[in-house]
Amino acid sequence: GSSWLDTSVDDYLRNVNSVDSSSYVPPAELADVLRPYQRAGFGWMSALVDQGLGGILADEMGLGKSLQLITLLLARRLEARATGPSLIVCPASLVYNWAQEFEKFAPSLSVAVVAGSTDERTWLREGGHDVLITSYDLLRRDVEAYAGMRLWLVALDEAQYIKNHGTLAAQAVKALDCAHRIALTGTPVENRLSELWSIFDFLMPGLFGSYESFRERFERPIAEGGDQGRAERLARAVSPFVLRRTKREVLDDLPDKLEQVVYARMESEQRALYDAQVSELRTQLSAQDDSQPGGGRMQILAALMRLRQTCCDPSLVFEDYEGPSCKVDTILTLVERVRDAGERLLLFSQFTSFLQIIADKLEEHGVSYLTLNGSTPKRRRMELVEEFNRGGADVFLISLKAGGTGLNLTGASVVIHADPWWNSAAQDQATDRAHRIGQTHDVTVYKVICADTLEERIQDLQRRKARLASQVVGAQTGVVSLADLADLLA
Repeated sequence: GSSWLDTSVDDYLRNVNSVDSSSYVPPAELADVLRPYQRAGFGWMSALVDQGLGGILADEMGLGKSLQLITLLLARRLEARATGPSLIVCPASLVYNWAQEFEKFAPSLSVAVVAGSTDERTWLREGGHDVLITSYDLLRRDVEAYAGMRLWLVALDEAQYIKNHGTLAAQAVKALDCAHRIALTGTPVENRLSELWSIFDFLMPGLFGSYESFRERFERPIAEGGDQGRAERLARAVSPFVLRRTKREVLDDLPDKLEQVVYARMESEQRALYDAQVSELRTQLSAQDDSQPGGGRMQILAALMRLRQTCCDPSLVFEDYEGPSCKVDTILTLVERVRDAGERLLLFSQFTSFLQIIADKLEEHGVSYLTLNGSTPKRRRMELVEEFNRGGADVFLISLKAGGTGLNLTGASVVIHADPWWNSAAQDQATDRAHRIGQTHDVTVYKVICADTLEERIQDLQRRKARLASQVVGAQTGVVSLADLADLLA
């Protein structure tokens, strides 16, 4: 059938663009937090919502899309204009991360992560919260349960998850009953025009007519014939509903290195193993006192090491473990996101054995990678570095010991730290492999941390007392008191 593309697009756009998005004032508690471009993004989404339209916030990775959406949700709650709960749908490994962002920026909102058993999910959904967060997988399972719910706004994070309109995930989000819809993606939309139909079919059903007509008029001629005229027409029609800023554009606004902590949440099996080790270690600690010679302390440091490995993947400690690792899942989601955005990354870990696990997963997913660790000969190192900088692989896996010095890895614009280090200086030094002279892009740094574990404590320790942290690294000196170690397990 026909769509509004046949009518006068220009009249329509004039109407849409006439709303002044700068007239929207963000909530007082976020006024100082928002950068100018984030404030503009909040205004843009506010204007769309007020006109009953949907849109795609497609800012480049690291520019704070979630903060902009949280600002909108908080503003509408404070004005009592959000009737009913809002729902955020995201990849499973990012669910908990969204919860942390709300906790940080909008603690006054009541937020629930809809996860757990079927009964728990029902109870959470019906708990009268302002915001619900769930994964695409769980939404698919719960599609019936949401049928009776009237939601105020639904936001799809990593909206490219529904680019294929035939998938169950795409059908599930389209079945939701809501007043407003927003999609978030860090993937540039221009080079994926063919995938836009599905996202717009969620945002504003009927806008582009049926998929068949869209395919005939746009997808085929653009994909097969490289029809520039049609591509431009589609891009123009879509433009009022897509907002994308790159780091380059908002640069005077931006540090050249963006850091973000990404939280992973352990599920039952991994959590049980972790907790068991912690209680064993606590028992060990209480049986000791500082007057004893250093022998006991070495045992404790070894136990701390095992805890950190359990956070990465329990199979590093328990040979027969075959369950999931929340950290591996989170890292794979990040890798996928970076590749979707057409960027390349360095991944650092202190455990060579963990890098091997990641390598196997990348292999399974058809992602190209190179590996460098302490046993890589000097000459081979230089070859690997050159190969990566030339574009020879998407991911470069580097063990901390090897990666600290003398590598000039400007081929990457993203750094992932798979585990936190006691010594923040060494960690920064590794980050700077990607972020240095010769680098033309800004660098985004993700630190992947297991929530509610020793890793979070190490992070705090880095912030609070860098000196102590470096002593724990050279802990053979025995300067660290048992009290400090106990503090890590508090």
